[in-house]
Amino acid sequence: MRWSGSDIVSNSNNFTLRILFVDDEAGLRLVFKNDLQKQGHEVTVAEDGAAAIRLLDENVYDCAIVDLNMPNVDGWGVVEHLKKVSPDTDFIICTGHGNSPEIIKALQLGAFDFVLKPATLTNISTAVNRVIEKHKLRNCTLAMKSELKAVRGPTDIIGETASMQRVKTLINKIGPTDSSILILGETGTGKELVARRIHEVSHRSHMPFVAVNCGALPEHLVESELFGHKKGAFTGAETARKGLIEIAKGGTLFLDELGELDKQMQVKMLRFLESGELRRVGDNETLHVDVRIVCATNRHLQDMVSEGSFREDLFFRVNTFEIRLPPLRDRKEDIPSLARTIVARHMKRADVPNDILAPEAISLLRAHDWPGNVRELSNALEHAVILSDGKTIHAEDLPTSVGGRASEGHVRPFLVTNFPRAMTLDEIEEEVIQQTLDKYKGDKPAVAGELGIALKTLYNKINLYASRQRVSA
Repeated sequence: MRWSGSDIVSNSNNFTLRILFVDDEAGLRLVFKNDLQKQGHEVTVAEDGAAAIRLLDENVYDCAIVDLNMPNVDGWGVVEHLKKVSPDTDFIICTGHGNSPEIIKALQLGAFDFVLKPATLTNISTAVNRVIEKHKLRNCTLAMKSELKAVRGPTDIIGETASMQRVKTLINKIGPTDSSILILGETGTGKELVARRIHEVSHRSHMPFVAVNCGALPEHLVESELFGHKKGAFTGAETARKGLIEIAKGGTLFLDELGELDKQMQVKMLRFLESGELRRVGDNETLHVDVRIVCATNRHLQDMVSEGSFREDLFFRVNTFEIRLPPLRDRKEDIPSLARTIVARHMKRADVPNDILAPEAISLLRAHDWPGNVRELSNALEHAVILSDGKTIHAEDLPTSVGGRASEGHVRPFLVTNFPRAMTLDEIEEEVIQQTLDKYKGDKPAVAGELGIALKTLYNKINLYASRQRVSA
């Protein structure tokens, strides 16, 4: 391959790629590697097709630039192998011929770009920058798909009490920085909402926000979900896959229920937080990922440190700044405005009248202690919106569990009142969990609270039952 020109298109996006450059000319490999590394990319070179195939079997790349005319294994052989082991890797074809059959074949194989020789470094850098834009868009799309799996709350932080004003002040001061943040609060207080707001006021707001519930990840797949894996890393890994950390590249990674990570994953997470480098499962090389970390938990991490179940160095690493969210029972003055915002969301409207909630309904809402916090309030108001047919919500529209008229002397009933057949203790437990999931419409923190078990225990049981194709998680 011959190059002409020395001008380079700079990588102004601050988004780097892991690139494999395949060419049989040593001088070109050296020039290409040096110039692309100046733009911040990680570049690996291969002297021929056979060497490229060995590298593809050992590592995962974001982009491959492949010369077609090489001895032994040519560029087509490299591309065909690439499509098998790492189909998400974009590839750019370089050739001096550029005839129609070659172009058609490259397009049929899914080539991202086609560069004719002699090519300038500007041409190649421009093509690489287009790959960057594609990866940014892909990561944002993956992040949005992840968001759709969770119920989105209101985008604004609602609350005028002193405690909530402190939270808003901290968000506005810390958000624009890249400092690590630990959000503390009971289940249902809105920790993910605060994390999203931190992302929105940061300079990373145009990049992905990826939320990860550490307690919901199956124990045997935690590392793969977070760090990704290469093809064949373990049984079932049929293709290479990006982890959630990579998907959040350039943006914000929100680690909810951080205290649920086991000690082994705590070590690996600490290593990533300190170096910004990760290794996909089964991969031999490290990958640098620029991402802001925001963590949250409803557990007392300092107590866990004292007990030896949480690493002290990881605690200090994620706790550069701490935001404590007050429980709803300690800020009942915010309930009317918060309730109206939630009602508007359930009605799929931008706003609702101030009198959408009748005075007696507001009185009942303020009288309740809200052990499930804002999440419980949201569930109660969804119930009320349905019964009120979208009109004014009265006391009788609210569920009895939050103080409705029929709730006087209310006692929580045992869920399973009769059995269709003789059942084992394990089957009875499964039936109770399934009925409670149905009752709370899949709200797992509420289910765990109702049953008096740890959230991690609930997730483990759901995963077990799902593997038997019984309980729907």
